[in-house]
Amino acid sequence: MAHAEDPFTEGQRLWVHGPEGSARPAVYVGGGDNATFFGGPPLAYVVYVDTREGAEIELDRITPRD
Repeated sequence: MAHAEDPFTEGQRLWVHGPEGSARPAVYVGGGDNATFFGGPPLAYVVYVDTREGAEIELDRITPRD
């Protein structure tokens, strides 16, 4: 379910940026509400395109894909 503060929309295509400039294609699933509630960084739930595995990623590591 999308929240007004979500920077992305469900199903949006993203890049997940890793160390040393690597990037992996993923799809946005939703925001990780519990992280900020407990004082952690804002998180997003994504599914990687290549493996179809889900992951919880810090928002500052993802950007939109064209």
